[in-house]
Amino acid sequence: MGFQAGQLFVNLPVTNLQKTIEFFTALGFEFNPQFTNEKATCMIINENTFAMLLTREFFNTFTSKTIVDTSAHTEVILALSASSREQVDELVQKALDAGGKPFNDKADHGFMYTWSFQDLDGHLWEVMYMDENANQ
Repeated sequence: MGFQAGQLFVNLPVTNLQKTIEFFTALGFEFNPQFTNEKATCMIINENTFAMLLTREFFNTFTSKTIVDTSAHTEVILALSASSREQVDELVQKALDAGGKPFNDKADHGFMYTWSFQDLDGHLWEVMYMDENANQ
């Protein structure tokens, strides 16, 4: 078998770190205080997956490329699996209630159910439930 990473850290630039922390806290996410300061935080997605939310200025220290303007361009779609259709709806509704913006409408493909939102910085988050027992 080929390479398998033990953990994944996705790095995302944010405009206002405190508001971003408040937004994702409202969705139920927690943060690792060991990797949190005024420039960055480590949002725990699961035991092996993390989102490093970095102020734009700090993010710029890691790249010479221009940060994507998420109001006009998409740099990535982050897809999170949920344990049920209800959990998909619950998480996206929490995001919308906390100030996120809608992105794609709900989509029911029979075996897969999805709904998505944009966070405060326009990053796209797709939440999906996949019924592995459904006929494809």
